[in-house]
Formats: sequence, structure tokens, C-alpha cells
Amino acid sequence: FFLNAASFFRNWRQAALDAERLKKEQMATKYESLKNQVNPHFLFNSLNALTNLVYEDQDRAADFIRQLSRVYRYVLETRSKELVSLSEELKFVDAYLVLQKARFDEKLQVDIQLKGHEHRMVPPISLQILLENAIKHNIISTEDPLHIQVFIEEDRLVVKNNLQKKNIPIEESSGMGIPNIISRFEFLTNQQVEIQDGPDEFIVKLPLLTVES
Repeated sequence: FFLNAASFFRNWRQAALDAERLKKEQMATKYESLKNQVNPHFLFNSLNALTNLVYEDQDRAADFIRQLSRVYRYVLETRSKELVSLSEELKFVDAYLVLQKARFDEKLQVDIQLKGHEHRMVPPISLQILLENAIKHNIISTEDPLHIQVFIEEDRLVVKNNLQKKNIPIEESSGMGIPNIISRFEFLTNQQVEIQDGPDEFIVKLPLLTVES
């Protein structure tokens, strides 16, 4: 009886370990897939922006390409990381906004207030994706400028913009931006991404993480 019981326990324990290992492997595979979505998503939207700019101003388009190469280097350098500091992400965002200013000038206003929180962590490209989402899905014109605010509120990174939605053709939308961010945060933490849509503002709140989160 004792020999059978010991054998059963060993087999049960090994089965539990195998199941746990398989679960972790499946989660790791899913997360790698989510991270890999970011690269084509960023390039997809950047090339769409470049297409429009080529017709408007070839000199600015050439400068856009040079800036894009610098920005995309960051995408490649962080693709293996789960988290980056806000200071790293802000360097990337600053370069990204240079590209957008080349397109929109003063029609795009971005106010970033993150001083004192630069050591906190977020998934790579998450802040940029939120800025890109606001720029892509809203009217930006002299009559209707887009205002984006980035700040910290109750240990969360908040990205807020005035809401003036425009219609986006299906072929110009990858549909991966915010859903990708939500999925990556679900993998990394129990804290939820908060989204407030309308009537006058679109707000996304991301949990600020630490390496231990």
C-alpha cells in the first residue's frame, strides 16, 4: 500500500510540474507573439504617414525617413525587453514626436509632465502607441488642433487627448495598438489598464510598474 501510495504521489507531483511548465511555456509564447506584433504595427503606421508626406513635401519626407531610421533602432533594441524605464521610453517618444511635428507643426500640441517618475517601468513602445493612437484617430487641423497631455496620477501613467474622431479606412488600421498594450499588461501585472472614451476626451491610464511587478 505504502509503495503504491508513494508511486502515486510521485506521478501526481510530476504531472503537476509538467502541467505548470507547459502553462508557463504557453504564456511565454503568447507574450513573445504580443511583443512581435509591435514591430510591424509601428512600421505599418509610419509607412502610412510617410506615404501622405511624400505627396505633400519631398524634402520633409526625406528628413522623415532619416528620423524614422533612428526611431526604429529603438524598436529593435527593446524588442527583447519586457519593461523599460520611462526615461528610456521618453527618449524614444521625443524622437517620435519630431517626426509628427514635421507633419503637423503647431496643429499638434503635446504636453509631457513626468519629472520625478523617470525610473518607473512600462512595456516598450506603450507610451508611443498611445500617442500614435491619438494622432491617427483624431482630426488635426489649424481649426481643430489636437492636444495631448501625458502625466502621472495616482501611480498611473495617464495619456489624455481632446476627442475629435475621424473615419479611418479599414485598410489603414492594423487594429493592434491598444489591444496589444492591454494584453501585455495582463501578462505582466494584475493591475488593469483603464480606458475612458468620450464624450469630449479620450483617456488611457497605464499602471506604473517596477521590476518586481
